[in-house]
Amino acid sequence: MTVFICLILFTPLLGATLLALAGRAMSRRLSGVLACLCVAGSLAGAIAGWSALAESGSTTQTIHLFTWFSVAGLNASFSALYNHLAAVMATMVAFVSLIIHVHSYFFMRDDESWVRYFCYLNLFVFFMQVIVLADNLIFLFMGWEGVGFCSFALIGFWYTDPSRVMAGRKAFLVTRVGDVAFIAAMAVLFYATNSLGIADILGATGTLAPATVTLVGLLFLWAAAGKSAQLPLLVWLPDAMAGPSPVSALIHAATMVTAGVYLLIRLFPMLVLSTLTMEVIAALGALTALFAACAALAQHDIKRVLAWSTISQVGYMVIGVGIGDPNGSFFHLLVHAFFKSLLFMVAGIVIQALHEEHDIFKMGARVRKIAPGTALAFFCGAAALAGLPPFAGFFSKGTILEHALTSAVHGPPIWMAVWAAGTVTALLTALYSFRVFFLAFTGKPALEPDTKTEKTPPAMLHVLWPLALLSVVAGALNMPEHVAMQLGIPPHWLDHVLGNLAGPVMEHPDQHLASMAELIDGSLALVGFAIALFIYGPWRIRKPAADKGLAAAMQCGFGLDYLYMTYVARPYRAAADLIWKNVEDGGVDSAALGLGGIAVRAGNRARRWGEDKLTSYLLWLLLGLVIMLVIVAAVGIR
Repeated sequence: MTVFICLILFTPLLGATLLALAGRAMSRRLSGVLACLCVAGSLAGAIAGWSALAESGSTTQTIHLFTWFSVAGLNASFSALYNHLAAVMATMVAFVSLIIHVHSYFFMRDDESWVRYFCYLNLFVFFMQVIVLADNLIFLFMGWEGVGFCSFALIGFWYTDPSRVMAGRKAFLVTRVGDVAFIAAMAVLFYATNSLGIADILGATGTLAPATVTLVGLLFLWAAAGKSAQLPLLVWLPDAMAGPSPVSALIHAATMVTAGVYLLIRLFPMLVLSTLTMEVIAALGALTALFAACAALAQHDIKRVLAWSTISQVGYMVIGVGIGDPNGSFFHLLVHAFFKSLLFMVAGIVIQALHEEHDIFKMGARVRKIAPGTALAFFCGAAALAGLPPFAGFFSKGTILEHALTSAVHGPPIWMAVWAAGTVTALLTALYSFRVFFLAFTGKPALEPDTKTEKTPPAMLHVLWPLALLSVVAGALNMPEHVAMQLGIPPHWLDHVLGNLAGPVMEHPDQHLASMAELIDGSLALVGFAIALFIYGPWRIRKPAADKGLAAAMQCGFGLDYLYMTYVARPYRAAADLIWKNVEDGGVDSAALGLGGIAVRAGNRARRWGEDKLTSYLLWLLLGLVIMLVIVAAVGIR
């Protein structure tokens, strides 16, 4: 098993290292193929490791690679906690990353910084796999910070554009706010359990005080909110679309943005012991899902629609954790990785074919001629995102809403609010998903853009068809029993694979509630499709959206970014400027310069003494000698 873990982790790291040291000496083809092969090695290790775990009959294995450091009882080791949850996640990360690497081989074909791009991409895969596999929280935090650095580097990849650099800097700073809570949670856990191993912490959850569990749970929720772009730390993700489209697909749809949710699922046996923590998690996910869905409805930029959609869909995953259904949350995490990475990369093909045009109101039916096949691929992803039966998103999102409805019927009023918010969000999701599809791929553009277009390699789209297929059929991974029996496939396969990984997981809803939830969810998806078709159908005369009133508020995310800039960033910068001018420049620098001035003046004096004639030197030497003799004589007389 150690060999397989090393393959998963270190083949991408090897690729990044080789590209950093010798990439410029390689041909473009060789460096690109090397990057893809290293991720393929990670995928091979993930599949082999998952197979070996299944054959061993063990549910969990801890693999110690080596000790990092040990100080005053604090042990940090490179250890992997490998169970079926980690095995499935590592396989998904490697699989989606491989497709994105191959797609990038064609997408970045003319970019001058080819080697740097693939180096960052390989390095990101390594850090993400560290998050997936790490048992020790310090080791995990290394991966946590590593994906943050790679995200910063890839968002601002085209660093000659100041706006892209600012977007990367914003992502780095906002996510660091959440990371402070991660460090605080580690400190509390080490004080309470004298260990930072995840297996040790979960084994000691029964001995933790309720207040400690609640505090740690809320701290990890804050950390997850930063990494997974949940309220109030979501403002970085829409701007992160400044990076190349494959970067958006990899980092901000399939992997990094779900790292916070994965952490909550990993720590669920501890989180579930605090009712308050679970309620806060569910409420935060529901509020974020609804907030982001409203914002997505008013966007013009195709990538910003998908960015707000990502925030909303991650909100569903957080709801799943909060209502006690981590298996359902993980199911939606997997399905979302397939259809959202597909949508981002298809959007990238369209943008590139239209010579960097992002506005969906300027696209229209001509896209189908310029980039054949993109409409079908995008529809598969959009239908899965909308939860349209029988696409994969209908089953993954439906599982969460089924459990939310069960909680609403049998639990306190807060669960009814969570279910209602999730249900309304389902309608809005279908509406904005098909709004994008109809505007971007059908009808006549509202504004005729510059007719300049660019021919794109067909392979850019061909490599995406596995993701399109999974967007249709991946619901079979965890199909409800009554549907699975009709199709002749195993029901709840993913639940059986994962097992009772999270402790007291909620039972499946009864058939009556499950059918009701499926009917409501499926009906809302169809209603959203119908509304979008009525408003944005191909026969409609397109008009540019008027950015006024509510539409303007929705487009700018209800002013949350403005509030941060006005009441957080601006006062912070003002205070920093004040300290800089009055303390650093006026105090520290002035003192240093003053001391330097004294030294300069003293040196000038000494220099003038040294510029005299030789007779002056002899006189001074004689004077010194006389003084020494007087002192010696005085001492001798005594």
